[in-house]
Amino acid sequence: MSKQDLIDAVAQQADITKEKAASAVNAMIGYIEVTLAKGEEVSVPPLGKFKISKRKARDGRNPTTGATIKIPASNVPKFQPSKTLKDAVNK
Repeated sequence: MSKQDLIDAVAQQADITKEKAASAVNAMIGYIEVTLAKGEEVSVPPLGKFKISKRKARDGRNPTTGATIKIPASNVPKFQPSKTLKDAVNK
């Protein structure tokens, strides 16, 4: 499902225009991005949690040359599905 498919589905389910649905979807995505950037998690109870995982700095290899390179530490967004979502998918 693409972002446009999601917007179309929201518009149809909520019986609103596609423009309003696009605004709602974009607002939700923007809120999740801003909240994760602050280091906080976003919980959507029937869906799951979006959170940040810290990845340590490490050594890696350049696959072309085989040279060792330093990979800096970074924050990685993660999604943890809720039990409700897992059960719905595994029916």
